[in-house]
Amino acid sequence: MNYDKNWAKIDPKSVPDMKVSAPGPMSKKLHDRAEKYMKGYSSQVKLFPVSFESGHGVTLTDVDGNKYIDFSSGIYVTNLGHCHPKVVEYIQKNTARLMNCHDFTTEVKVQFLEKLASLTPGNLNGIQMYCAGCESVEAAMRAARAYTKKYEFFSFYGDFHGKTMAAVSLTQVADFTSGPRAVGYHLAPGAHCYHCAFDKIYPDCKLFCVDALEKQIKLEGTGNIAGIVLEPIQGWNGSIVYPDDYLPALRKLCNKLGIFLIVDEVLTCCARTGKMWCVDHYAVIPDVIIMGKGLANGFPCTAFAVKEEYTEVMDKISASTSYGGNPMAAAAGLASLEVIEEENIVEKSAKLGDFIMKKLTKMKDEHKIIGEVRGKGCLLGMELVKDRNTKEPFIEAGKRVYQVAFSRGLAWIPANQNLRMSPPLIMEEEIAEKALEIIDESITIVEKEFGYM
Repeated sequence: MNYDKNWAKIDPKSVPDMKVSAPGPMSKKLHDRAEKYMKGYSSQVKLFPVSFESGHGVTLTDVDGNKYIDFSSGIYVTNLGHCHPKVVEYIQKNTARLMNCHDFTTEVKVQFLEKLASLTPGNLNGIQMYCAGCESVEAAMRAARAYTKKYEFFSFYGDFHGKTMAAVSLTQVADFTSGPRAVGYHLAPGAHCYHCAFDKIYPDCKLFCVDALEKQIKLEGTGNIAGIVLEPIQGWNGSIVYPDDYLPALRKLCNKLGIFLIVDEVLTCCARTGKMWCVDHYAVIPDVIIMGKGLANGFPCTAFAVKEEYTEVMDKISASTSYGGNPMAAAAGLASLEVIEEENIVEKSAKLGDFIMKKLTKMKDEHKIIGEVRGKGCLLGMELVKDRNTKEPFIEAGKRVYQVAFSRGLAWIPANQNLRMSPPLIMEEEIAEKALEIIDESITIVEKEFGYM
């Protein structure tokens, strides 16, 4: 397909373009209509209930005509920008041809599987396709159970793996609405060094948390551990980046114990972190890898892949779903993977991420309430604190900075005291710089509100 490779390029002077105070009257009216029926909005919406009309490349436009710089990619989803022409054409073409044929084979599905298998780490080429991240997480655990004949799993404080019963049992955010954590699911402290659960200092700690995990597995488990499940960079918890030797240490531990290492890359896959897969930063090959979000640039499409030596178990866990692997999803995934290669998206993500991180580091030096900035590639975040010595979370400031920046034309992601940034990987540095100026100005405003200036 031929298309203008500069399709998303815009004049930096043209954004943001705020026609009315946001959320504007049309946004409020439309949101009020929806809220009569739609319940349980995310904090992203509750704190700033804007209603969007369209997206193009790196911008979003609301129903009042306000144009925002997108620093969220939906929710780490539209890695290639909104409405990438190749992705749109592939979806349209296949929608007009065939929308669903259960799990029967189609040409576009085969093309997607072949392309994906050529890009996965190592020999992770036994694949199943689903729609939601939690579906692939649960299917990955079924594969681990089928192979190991065991049923227990360990995951980490601050992890997020989905909202279905087994996935939420891996997740710290489980509450009374999900009932008690399912039997056989255990949480352990991970290497969150800024808030170490053991009050250790890295690297002097020599990854004490890995030794503690091994002891916890032996003492708390029942000898039926199927695997360890983790996000290689935690998203919901605030873009938490582990030390470079942490994942290799977990790989070594899993080998020692004879259990699966299951890496949930739903959020980090497909160039988001400046590598095709986040595990590529650490030269780690997991036993199972889970992918989604940017895999199809916004169309519901997730998958998981196992090492070739485990593929015989895949027939024991049926991949039959109502929608997984449908021609539209396969087309969106195929187009997205092709664009990643054709447009050198991995390199662009790494370069843009380095640019943003340098700016964030400078910003931290200039603002007392920024405790830490962190990230890899274009998966970035900052944590606001009341005091850098105590590291007490500044949740109120986090919410206000999010709102002030959004009102000034920046669409992004809150998480209490953590502010998360995930721009489309095609964004030009000039646009990213304008987004960072908005964040800088918004922090200054909020610091004054709370008496820090």
